[in-house]
Amino acid sequence: MKASTRTTLIVIDMQKGFDDPSWGPTTNREGCQRNVTRLIGAWTERSLPIVVVRHASVKVDSSLHRSHPGNALIDPVAAAPAALFVTKTVNSAFHGTPDLERWLRAEGAEQLVMCGIQTNMCVETTARIGGNLGFDVIVPLDATRTFDLAGPDRSVTSATTLMQTTATNLHGGKFARVTTTDIVINELEPPPVDVSSS
Repeated sequence: MKASTRTTLIVIDMQKGFDDPSWGPTTNREGCQRNVTRLIGAWTERSLPIVVVRHASVKVDSSLHRSHPGNALIDPVAAAPAALFVTKTVNSAFHGTPDLERWLRAEGAEQLVMCGIQTNMCVETTARIGGNLGFDVIVPLDATRTFDLAGPDRSVTSATTLMQTTATNLHGGKFARVTTTDIVINELEPPPVDVSSS
């Protein structure tokens, strides 16, 4: 990853409502939060742009509805020095308010690192569209998580399998580079040295 000063971190739907048991079994809950927090820290140290995306469900009984406490961002994300906050009601962060693509173009961003919830829903959808729009998209898979999901025949696919399927889809379709949080951070330029304290 050849990061530039406009390499943008997009944190997707890291909201308290996803801890509601109604979502069912999950995987990588602690790992996702830890790695998203690490990415925010790395971007903050380097003064790189951060975009925070929040899902506002149109279903009034959803834990992500605007009226529900679960709509709130988790604390490390709420405290992030975001350059832009996007609110959406669908899977893609590119279909929210304000217009994410327009903002990225205006900022000269070409490379996007995407993380958050759910791996196979909003993260994958946003990554696919970002790739189709010509952005260089990178997804550190260990900074995402999802939930078990039932298919039309009622068979259940585990969250772990769904995460791996997303990795295959994004890689095989050349929508994004799928990697790890460690690799993303290691490929960033070192943070600037504060000479005033020496």
